[in-house]
Amino acid sequence: MSFFRTIKAAAFVATASVGTAQADQLQDIIAEGEITVGIALTGEPIGFRDDQNNPVGYDVDFATRLAEALGVELNIVEVTGANRIPMLESGQIDLIIANITATLERAKSIDFSIPYLRTGIKLLVADGSDITSIEDLNGRSVVVGRGTTGEQMVQRLAPDAEIVYVDVFAPDGLLLLQQGRAEAAIEDSSLVDYAATQFPELESVGELLTSDPIAIGVRKGEPNMLRWLDMYVSQYISSGAYDENYTKWWGTEGPDLVAPW
Repeated sequence: MSFFRTIKAAAFVATASVGTAQADQLQDIIAEGEITVGIALTGEPIGFRDDQNNPVGYDVDFATRLAEALGVELNIVEVTGANRIPMLESGQIDLIIANITATLERAKSIDFSIPYLRTGIKLLVADGSDITSIEDLNGRSVVVGRGTTGEQMVQRLAPDAEIVYVDVFAPDGLLLLQQGRAEAAIEDSSLVDYAATQFPELESVGELLTSDPIAIGVRKGEPNMLRWLDMYVSQYISSGAYDENYTKWWGTEGPDLVAPW
């Protein structure tokens, strides 16, 4: 982080503590010529590090395009699920682009753009399997994580399925499928679709069984930045950049995203 940005973050905290309105973040970023984005780098292919330790992945590409549209340099700061919102609120980062789901609870603390990605629960099967829906799991063996949304869905919609529990989807769950010790797995679509691109003997099937909006996290009180981000995401979707980026990392068409204008 630059010396200027360190001072800026400290000033933000001091200003917020006395209730004084902060300057327009969008114009500050343009004037400074740099945007600092918090990205999680532990989940392939959303965000991870390559063999040279460089940040890569879907979120990295998305953030790079966003910085180019603003005409500024991109500064990536690695964040975790636990620290990303506190770092945004304290001014250490300008935006969260870290596979963060927009929820009503989180929206009490920060604002969200319109979704630039959607994930959800999806099925993974052996290539050529006749399993095409969750109801087809009745009487079949299915890999699930204990206490997950997928487990609840299988118990409700396929009560006669044989559940095979794993603590880690990759590699444990994938290995069970590859060895024929399970006939299907139910997991987050970002993991399922990516696994299908890496292992030709596996196939991602059916539609998303849930739909979770992934959006950009923005500090409260920045309406100009939020408005610009909404317009940017809308253009990202309508221009075909979303389809291009999703296909690059997952090798398949992404879930439908509808631009609001």
